[in-house]
Amino acid sequence: MRRVVVALGTVAALTGCAQGRACTQADMESGVAVLWRPADFGEQRDAVTVRLCVDGRCEERASGDPGDPFAMVSVRLPDDIGAGPVPVRLTVTSRQDGRVVVRDGARARLREQHPNGRSCPPTAWTAAFRAHPEKGLTSTEDMDLRKTPGTMEERHGSDPSGS
Repeated sequence: MRRVVVALGTVAALTGCAQGRACTQADMESGVAVLWRPADFGEQRDAVTVRLCVDGRCEERASGDPGDPFAMVSVRLPDDIGAGPVPVRLTVTSRQDGRVVVRDGARARLREQHPNGRSCPPTAWTAAFRAHPEKGLTSTEDMDLRKTPGTMEERHGSDPSGS
């Protein structure tokens, strides 16, 4: 009988360790992203190359099909990077003649993100910008990703911090 009581006590004690809420397993990486409308940079597929550099790390990709509503490139950052600010550089280059179409820079404050809730891992630090053909790096707030290009007059934000 004594063993049963000890076993039940152990089970009760261990159950007390699991009183916290269960965490979902969504993953997220720290980084900075730039989104754009391919049609903004030309009527031909892959008219430009978009290069994004953040804190010394760079990624690039072709602009995509002008019929697509948006495209994106992102630079992954260390998960312990914190809020920043981090330097961001955008270079958009014509694939036809190598001419730089857009060159811009900013300092990004990163937002703390918790995809599984504040008490569950992971913690990611993120920011996002829009690559605009005339204004360079701008806020993504005016990009309604539910609509296709040309269906709504654009409102251009002036806050390039991604916040």
